[in-house]
Amino acid sequence: MSRAKLAIIGGIIIVLGILLNSGLFTVRETEQVLVLQLGEHKRTVREPGLHFKVPLIQNVVAYDKRVLSVDPEAEEMLLSDQKRILVDAFARYRITDPLKFFQTVRDEQIFGNRFGNILTSTVKEFVAQRNLEDLLSDKRNTIMESIRDGVANETSGFGIEVVDIRIGRSELPEAVSQTVYERMRTDRERQANLLRAEGEENARRIRAEADRQQVEIVAEAQREAQSLRGGGDATRNAILGESYGKDPEFFEFFRSLEAYKETFAAEGTTMVLSPDSDFFKYFGDLQGGRDRVTDRERQR
Repeated sequence: MSRAKLAIIGGIIIVLGILLNSGLFTVRETEQVLVLQLGEHKRTVREPGLHFKVPLIQNVVAYDKRVLSVDPEAEEMLLSDQKRILVDAFARYRITDPLKFFQTVRDEQIFGNRFGNILTSTVKEFVAQRNLEDLLSDKRNTIMESIRDGVANETSGFGIEVVDIRIGRSELPEAVSQTVYERMRTDRERQANLLRAEGEENARRIRAEADRQQVEIVAEAQREAQSLRGGGDATRNAILGESYGKDPEFFEFFRSLEAYKETFAAEGTTMVLSPDSDFFKYFGDLQGGRDRVTDRERQR
């Protein structure tokens, strides 16, 4: 065989290899592929593996089958209570109809921009009807469901399924946050002052009541003590009178001993009295100077 024939055969083999290679394409497990012929849709391939297309005439466009995300920038929004907050919302979606997706937006990046605008406008629409308390309470889940339904209606013609929409964070802008903080602090200080004033008033009332009860208790105790003391003194006097009537001389002797005891109880006691004073009449004579008293009475 001549070299010319070999060259021709080799060229044919090379061309066939190129055509065969261009006619084969691989579909991964995470992809779904559109087969297009001169821009016209021929078929959709979702099964992973090696597939064939007409070389040079047909081309393929692949889209991801997994859940994709759109996370636009946080937006400042005005609530129904005239408060401004920063809302950071994000969405998760899946391409369910790749042909419709190709016909409407063609590219995932282009759709991400459009979907982000739809998400932001829908969030603004529903959030503007609520106040800050609703966003921080159990009503948040209901708001999310309403936003998801609204976005799903807006994007129903793109061949996608909205899996989930969430508000990642919702917080006040710095200037508004500082104003709210100052207002909350002022309100708490006012409540604290009110509670402190009420506490002081209660303390004064309780203290006054306690002082009044103290005065009443002390007065009652003093009255009872005086009554008991008077009764004791009366009993004492009665006993002493009865004792004095039985033996006046012994009673006088006992009273003199009590007087000696009280007088000389303290150390260094000094008394200047006449030796024949009645105060010392029992010191030298247990009879108390009875003879002397009798002589005096005789002299009288």
